[in-house]
Amino acid sequence: MLVLAVDTSTPAVTAGVCRLVPGDRRPVVTTLASRVTEDARAHAELLTPHILECLAEAGLAPVDLEAVVVGVGPGPFTGLRVGMVTAAAFADAIGRPVHGVCSLDGVAERARAAGAVGELVVVTDARRREAYHARYSPDGARVSGPAVGPAADIPVDGVDHVVGDPARLAEMVGAVQSAGAGGVAAPDPAGLVAAAAADLLGAVTPAPLEPLYLRRPDAVPPRRVEPSPALRGVGRPEGLPR
Repeated sequence: MLVLAVDTSTPAVTAGVCRLVPGDRRPVVTTLASRVTEDARAHAELLTPHILECLAEAGLAPVDLEAVVVGVGPGPFTGLRVGMVTAAAFADAIGRPVHGVCSLDGVAERARAAGAVGELVVVTDARRREAYHARYSPDGARVSGPAVGPAADIPVDGVDHVVGDPARLAEMVGAVQSAGAGGVAAPDPAGLVAAAAADLLGAVTPAPLEPLYLRRPDAVPPRRVEPSPALRGVGRPEGLPR
């Protein structure tokens, strides 16, 4: 199965094409092409070119794809919706299903592939000196999260490894960072596909995409300002535009 995977839940603009096949113990994911650029302000500009470059490198046309996978966060409002809208539009254009996965699950799958074993905590930057985080059992199941809060408050008792954003990891108390997966700070295409593998191979009809914002956006509509009581009923001065 050929799958396009994209994610914009972190500062990384991530796209890739993977081949997914069943395995003896677990599905096997092979990355055919990937593009990752660290630029939190360029998700909208870079994601589509990244997708097209991956298809060209893999020697594929869009219609060769059998599914699309997208990270649905948690992540910042503006960046996250770029990936989700792009993935949904691309899947609709080629008539393929689009599967949303928790982006932290994609990071966890990437960390497992890099050698992290046992209890695992994944953290990504939520700004405001906070972190998005989730915890995973040794068999890979998510047992808590996703959640958001100060990195120093994330419980790490019994955890074998933590992976994710370096700045947030440095704020965690008592965390044992993974040596083998020390550079894992964002999901990669293979991790995203692995997180969705059961549904993809089982031909499960995906649920509608729902972003995991976890908190309200920083930008809010301006409040309506009521006129001063002294000015109520006063007409517009002559000559001013209406």
